[in-house]
Amino acid sequence: MTKSYIIAARRSPVTPRGGALADLEIEDLAQPVLEALLQDAQLDARQIDELIVANSLGAGGNPARVIALGAGLPEALAGLSIDRQCVGGLDALILADAMIRSGHHEIVIAGGVESYSRQPIRMRTFADGRDPVVYHQARFTPWAERDPDMAEAAHQLAQKLNISKLEQDAWAVASHAKAKATTARGIVEVAGVTQDSFTRTLSQRHCARAPNVHGDITAANMAVAADGAAFVVMVSEAFVRSNNLDAVEFTAGTTTGGDPTLPGLAPVAAIKTVLEAADIEPNQLTTAEIMEAFAVQAIACQQQAEIPIHTVNQKGGALARGHPIGASGAILAVQLFHELQENSGIGVAAIAAAGGLGTAVVLRND
Repeated sequence: MTKSYIIAARRSPVTPRGGALADLEIEDLAQPVLEALLQDAQLDARQIDELIVANSLGAGGNPARVIALGAGLPEALAGLSIDRQCVGGLDALILADAMIRSGHHEIVIAGGVESYSRQPIRMRTFADGRDPVVYHQARFTPWAERDPDMAEAAHQLAQKLNISKLEQDAWAVASHAKAKATTARGIVEVAGVTQDSFTRTLSQRHCARAPNVHGDITAANMAVAADGAAFVVMVSEAFVRSNNLDAVEFTAGTTTGGDPTLPGLAPVAAIKTVLEAADIEPNQLTTAEIMEAFAVQAIACQQQAEIPIHTVNQKGGALARGHPIGASGAILAVQLFHELQENSGIGVAAIAAAGGLGTAVVLRND
């Protein structure tokens, strides 16, 4: 067994559904990111052993193969597509780590891409001849009563943990403020767009006027549906040493299942598991990227996992940029990689998904 390392990490800008990237197919979103990655890592495309792509809203097939061919990767590279919804982007890295540690591959590109704007229309059919019915959210459990709408589940989480709307709105305001005050690293220009376009000046007054979605959940304290792509290059320890590379260690990663009715809590168990596996206490973390699909979800994970608040989403989170489902976990990893390269230390990235899934990874650059 060997360790794996990240030697390059890039992402596209994130734009809301129907925005500046709406005309792009997913391979067009991904191609500039992959080209920048290869340049950063000083790799020839022929050196890549595998491409793992998380995608949740596409038309199926094998998006990774389409993306690989579109980016000029070798025809011999088959591409591997996964769909674990929101956690998929981080799960792609966990799969890459397993491939490398097993000795099966030496260099793997892993991440995710999503175009909410180009989401196909899905229809449920019936054996009795009824007309098909359009649906927007797939089933995540076999029980309708335990498969809530995500905004409803977020509201229930807020009620369970007594997290007020004022607290949720304050988190959203802070996310935008941090994003506006800093420049996100690792962004590749795509279709003329160079930065996340949703970030804005947000105030409690704006939050009070935001359209209500469910209970305390509003358009201001939940992430907007978005388009984007993010990938990293992961390599073996032997490759790092033989090439004397500056790299960030992929220390641990896991995905766990929890209560399907409270998916926002699922990352807590994953965070605790990876920190224990890495023999790290929460107070040793120097940075944390916690998904902000909903403000309440990020608050709950920070509090329940006892992550120091000053380490969390230091340059803003998904509330300030948007949520391209399959890419969101990989975006967290890209953010974390650049933060650790800039300041060194130990970081965690964590994200939840419908059905009660949570994924967390630990990266370090001591």
